[in-house]
Amino acid sequence: MSIYDYLIIGAGMTADTAMHAIRDTDSHGTIGVFGAEPYPPYDRPPLTKALWKGKPESAIWRDVETARADLHLGRRIVRIDPLSSSVTDDRGTAFGYGKLLIATGGTPRRLPGSDRGSEDRILYYRTLDHYRRLRNLAAGPLRFAVVGGGFIGMEIAAALRMQDREVEMFVGGDGLGARLFPEDLSSFLVEYYREQGVVVRTVGHVDVEEQGEGVVVRPESGGEFEADVAVVGIGISPNVELARDAGLAVGDGIEVDSFLRTSAPDVYAAGDVASFHQPVLGRRIRVEHESNTDTMGKAAGLAMAGASSPYETLPFFYSDLFDLGFEAVGDLDPRLETFADWKEPFRKGVIYYLAKDRVQGVLLWNTWDQADNARRLIEEAKPVKKRELAGRLPEEEAA
Repeated sequence: MSIYDYLIIGAGMTADTAMHAIRDTDSHGTIGVFGAEPYPPYDRPPLTKALWKGKPESAIWRDVETARADLHLGRRIVRIDPLSSSVTDDRGTAFGYGKLLIATGGTPRRLPGSDRGSEDRILYYRTLDHYRRLRNLAAGPLRFAVVGGGFIGMEIAAALRMQDREVEMFVGGDGLGARLFPEDLSSFLVEYYREQGVVVRTVGHVDVEEQGEGVVVRPESGGEFEADVAVVGIGISPNVELARDAGLAVGDGIEVDSFLRTSAPDVYAAGDVASFHQPVLGRRIRVEHESNTDTMGKAAGLAMAGASSPYETLPFFYSDLFDLGFEAVGDLDPRLETFADWKEPFRKGVIYYLAKDRVQGVLLWNTWDQADNARRLIEEAKPVKKRELAGRLPEEEAA
């Protein structure tokens, strides 16, 4: 049985930053990486952003050679045995480990009835293969249905519309980004997308089914809507099955301590799949964004190699929506009290999310170069009055 000093399950961005952090600390330890996709680590955010704006696909690939790791691609780990410090892959081959990192990410949530048909025209969008297929489909004059009003739905609808394709969105609730933004901003986005030529329908749950050469979307409120292709982005479920079957503590993700250790000795978890306690926010969270993927992967690699420090990073994320864009730090929960400091309503400004008079999150809406200041404001964890927030984070002038 081959034994690696460090073994990583998952070959995404988390694995990439982890193996480089290991190599920077331990120049001799052996590293094995197992990924279900046939590709080495690549940047995932461009699949819904920059690749649709002209960035070449060649730019997404990460530098893996300098980590000197053995990449086992197109291989899926099916069993973890913490007692024997070993894993088994889908070919029945066992590998031993000194330290193990679980970086299995998540799987797109599926709609009811999604087991019907081949679903060649229903894309649960997440991977490079999904991008390639959708890009090929978008080259023709097809009609697209986009289900979901979160990050994937908003970004894909914008990407397709910028290719001059007909796009019809089906959004649960009353607006776009409703799980992040205050109601007025979420409602504004509906009208904004309509101005860009996207048909937006705010409906309840929908069913999507292949029919003939296209798809049919059926909202629970009634009616049928036809399209050639449907793209579904309604969130992901963390891939915790391996950890659960191995007896690790699992909640909303694999539970880790401040050093990213799981409940099993020498087993760590990081990225989309890991749930950690964030001390400033005062609760356990699981974050599905690029910044956390990179910083958490690095922290896990350092911890595995013996150079650990507590992982207390606040969530950071960003998006581009036609000619609007934003950066956000901390907890963006519209159920919190909010204070909007608009320079231009819904076009440029800052929204603060507060709990017990303390800033928990900051939305920088078309406002740039303030993410670090926003993070410091949240980390202060001091009571603040709303009037004191006015003008607190203005966009910095270009030099």
